[in-house]
Amino acid sequence: MHAIHSRLAQHFLDAFSGAEHEHFSHVQSQPIQQPTAVIENRELAMEMGFEQSLFDNPANLALLSGNTIPNNIQPIALVYAGHQFGVWAGQLGDGRAMTLGEIEVAGELWDLQLKGAGTTPYSRFGDGRAVLRSSIREYLCSEAMHALGIDTTRALCLINSSTPVYRESVESAAVVCRVARSHIRFGSFEHHHYRGQTGALKALADYLLERHFPTTKRDGEGYRELFENAVVKTAQTIAKWQAIGFSHGVMNTDNMSILGDTIDYGPFGFMDSYDPNFICNHSDNRGRYAFKNQPSIGLWNLNALATALSSLMPSEHLIAALERYESEYQAGFLRAMASKLGLAQIEPGDRMMIDNLLAILASNRVDYCNFFRALCHYRPDRDNRVIGDLFIQRSDFDHWSGDYNERLRNETLDEELRERNMRAVNPKYILRNYMAQEAIDAAQQGNYDLTRQLLMILQTPFDEHPEFERYAASPPDWAAALSVSCSS
Repeated sequence: MHAIHSRLAQHFLDAFSGAEHEHFSHVQSQPIQQPTAVIENRELAMEMGFEQSLFDNPANLALLSGNTIPNNIQPIALVYAGHQFGVWAGQLGDGRAMTLGEIEVAGELWDLQLKGAGTTPYSRFGDGRAVLRSSIREYLCSEAMHALGIDTTRALCLINSSTPVYRESVESAAVVCRVARSHIRFGSFEHHHYRGQTGALKALADYLLERHFPTTKRDGEGYRELFENAVVKTAQTIAKWQAIGFSHGVMNTDNMSILGDTIDYGPFGFMDSYDPNFICNHSDNRGRYAFKNQPSIGLWNLNALATALSSLMPSEHLIAALERYESEYQAGFLRAMASKLGLAQIEPGDRMMIDNLLAILASNRVDYCNFFRALCHYRPDRDNRVIGDLFIQRSDFDHWSGDYNERLRNETLDEELRERNMRAVNPKYILRNYMAQEAIDAAQQGNYDLTRQLLMILQTPFDEHPEFERYAASPPDWAAALSVSCSS
């Protein structure tokens, strides 16, 4: 049984030796009482080159709970800043997360980070803990997003405890072990920029180039490539969010990955009925991060990042990169939506057809996920009444399907192949809020079976899973009363 710590390296510490205080702080984890494994991601462990018996080693679980840190590992908490809800918030940082080190996987380094392992210098007035409730949501969602083909942080394991934490009520402390290509954010650069720490900012950019763009020079062209990558990847990721119906909920610049991955799952939500005005975060009382605003907020955040990088490259390079955002986003969104409709190529009128479809989905309050899964079975020469019955005004679907029929006549794929392709991009299962809540309720009573079942379903969301058919239905009426906020 392999010990995790034997493969952990600490390249980040080595890269900033002598300047640690500018980029991170050394921290110590704080043990939890009676640690109990809720979920062990054996699939991810194998991807990382470990055997499935990894979690059978008590030393590994002791490390992943933060209870025992080997002498050769020095956890760190990263410092960063950010704009929160459009307002400059100043210094922030890993207030309840600490990075153990990096593990080499298929030639690249992945960070291993504990979330909820205790206080850091950036905890402000917090206790440095995560609760079981939010930890289950983050764990399940990050794995669901990965299975949906969206770049994201991952979750290796989730550990519960008997340690009490105090929120609106007394809850149990939990620790999630997160895996990511990087935990560096837009706000990491904003922190150094607004403090006038140009040397520290440059050193951080050089580190990213060395780690993620090893063939790129450490000069103006290299920094330009770094920023262009952030622009393109952010646009592509948000395009996938919009196509799948995912709302992040708190797109502050400190929650935006420099690599464009989805990071920091807090008050997220997958839409049930399609609603462009969907707000998943109860704390977002002005709707800044409403579903329809996510593409424009992505660009707003990239402008903030451009300001932070202005000491590294000329403004014309920053502007040129930012000008790529809209076209990259629109192209990514169109590709994703065309795939959902079973279109092998894109034609000039496709965007209007897609916009018309989204309009009638909204006006008829149609379940977004279920509509596209049902559409997989659509045939121009078949009675598609079952799909039309999803609409309040059946005539809306009949009118749109006439245009869809005309469009399908230009396709070269046979009907069976089109259906297979559509079933591979239109999930049958998404993480609906009520599903997470049911798992949380059971877990808080010490029963983790549903959490583990949901993980299995969400890791294979395109499969049928007939024994779990109820999770493919629209949510129950009581789900409408669920509310999620930034509280954790």
